[in-house]
Amino acid sequence: MRRLFLGSRGSVIRSHNLRAILLALLRYEPVSRVRLAQVTQLSNTTITNLIAELLEQGVVVEDAPSELNGRRGVGRPQTALRLSPDSRYTVGIHFDVDQVRAAVVNLRGQALRSGTHPHSFDQTPETVLTKTAALVEQVTTGLDDRRCVGLGVGVSGLADPSTGVNVFAPNLGWRGVPVAEWFARRFGFPVCLDNNVRVMALAETLFGAGRDAHTLAFVYARIGVGAGFAVNGQIYRGSGAGAGEIGHTTLLPDGGDTCRCGNTGCLETLVSEPAILRLANRIAADHPGGLLAQALEAGQGSPIERVFAAARAGDAPTRAMLVERARYMGIALANLVNILNPDLIVLGGLFDQGQDLLLPSVRQTIRERSFAHLGERVELRTATFGVLAGVVGAAALALDTFFYRQEQTEPQPG
Repeated sequence: MRRLFLGSRGSVIRSHNLRAILLALLRYEPVSRVRLAQVTQLSNTTITNLIAELLEQGVVVEDAPSELNGRRGVGRPQTALRLSPDSRYTVGIHFDVDQVRAAVVNLRGQALRSGTHPHSFDQTPETVLTKTAALVEQVTTGLDDRRCVGLGVGVSGLADPSTGVNVFAPNLGWRGVPVAEWFARRFGFPVCLDNNVRVMALAETLFGAGRDAHTLAFVYARIGVGAGFAVNGQIYRGSGAGAGEIGHTTLLPDGGDTCRCGNTGCLETLVSEPAILRLANRIAADHPGGLLAQALEAGQGSPIERVFAAARAGDAPTRAMLVERARYMGIALANLVNILNPDLIVLGGLFDQGQDLLLPSVRQTIRERSFAHLGERVELRTATFGVLAGVVGAAALALDTFFYRQEQTEPQPG
């Protein structure tokens, strides 16, 4: 596995120091060497030596002497250090239920190029992976692969980061697919993999709304519903890498619809896009001349966008249905607040897309049902990266693994 900076001179201590500097640059740039020493608690000598190497490799740039953050110091003016964002890049790959997206993402989490390709439930994993490889080649055409840190992959369902295997993805019909190994053999780069919503949480922690949050929960609802948690800047996975399956918590123990996981009454059967569309079609059938029926027949935008459009236009049954769906999500999040007590909850997918229609009811329900007013203390926001949340998250996983927190062990004698 390639390492960018440590080389043969690497050590555990050196790796730790480098990680501290890179993360501090990401968090505080532009920043002086003196400030870096303060926030990392490293010696001035260590800062000077490692920054010199980073400057030489083009990963860090140094601005002309100036006042930093509006403050004038005593003595020689300090120079401002910052990351050179396009000096390195990673490729993020996000497998959604009906499409895959790939993007080239720089050190600041900015997507420089992206593309999508549709896929269906009846396609084999090999077929989907092969088409995805062609998409990766498309978005990276003409780029210098020597600047590529590695590939990050976000998959739905249960993922094992230690093996790179998509263990079980019920919404894709995948079991035991060695996704990371497949891409590593195809491209020759280091590859890391995790659940797609967990990597979205990591993206918010590194580059988005969660930079100042100690405990963050990212909840994504589209075809499925999942959650990802980041604690103190790092992904929380649970003992079996299964933390975050909020979509498969039971909200209706009796009489609920059957979920793809095999249980009944799961949150996913109540607030996912397919669930909302089923209810919308019933409303349209009951009110054939209504705004929703007209919107669904118009064919403008995706089906869920047409449902939101009808609600915004004043269709009362549709608005009432959406408020009810949002209430179910609010109940689930109130339970999450009681268990995890996060600083911040970020909502992505359709709850971002329809935030004006859904979030007021979600927020009110959290406040009403959380214990001891905990729901009033949690901040509720929508995703920073919109439709790119998954692919930026996958890229963030690679950046976190192979760049910002790259591991290094002591060389073995031999």
